[in-house]
Amino acid sequence: MAELTLIDPPADVAVGARRAEVLAQLREADGPLSVQQVASQTGLHVNTARFHLGGLVGDGLAERTAEERDLPGRPRILYTARTEVLGPRSYGLLAEMLTGLVASLDDAGPAAVETGRAWGRHLVDRPAPSQRVDANDATARLNRVLDSIGFQPEVRPGSDGIEIRLHHCPFREVAERHTDVVCAIHLGLIEGALAELRAPLEAQSLEPLVAPGLCVARLRATRAVQRD
Repeated sequence: MAELTLIDPPADVAVGARRAEVLAQLREADGPLSVQQVASQTGLHVNTARFHLGGLVGDGLAERTAEERDLPGRPRILYTARTEVLGPRSYGLLAEMLTGLVASLDDAGPAAVETGRAWGRHLVDRPAPSQRVDANDATARLNRVLDSIGFQPEVRPGSDGIEIRLHHCPFREVAERHTDVVCAIHLGLIEGALAELRAPLEAQSLEPLVAPGLCVARLRATRAVQRD
């Protein structure tokens, strides 16, 4: 069975989860929302909702405008989610928030692995139904998936199987804060790709940060699976 050493979630997991929830409310709304409306829909205190809305504005994920009104009195401040393409920093923040949301769930580890498996099955280049995949072909196909994502993989023979050295984590900033979730997704991705190939290999372990900037996935031989 594949193994992954997990760490306790960081203290700011709840912040990322709540901010992701606030962003989801803005995206699902039919129009701009006030702080009070966001607080009511999320169950947050008004000041907490204002804090997260301000963070979303500062990171370019939401816009803040003053309500247009003819009546006397101070206009309400309204918030809307930005719909244009996000920049790199915003994508990083969004990944941080969504990862925090996953980490806040019960049984986050198994859910993260299963998410990775689904993507691994989807991303791998599956051969024709009549084609059998041996260990070398499976490793090459898995290597292409990892390379396309940005891991800069290097395949080496291991002591009892195959070692894939991942020299670059494209999600390093998020992984450093949410190692348990991000690395579980990566482990699941490898498992899913190998399962989709019905390869005579299985993921034995994924060892995060065995050296600065280096993670190592270990594969071992298993009994070949017959195709339908």
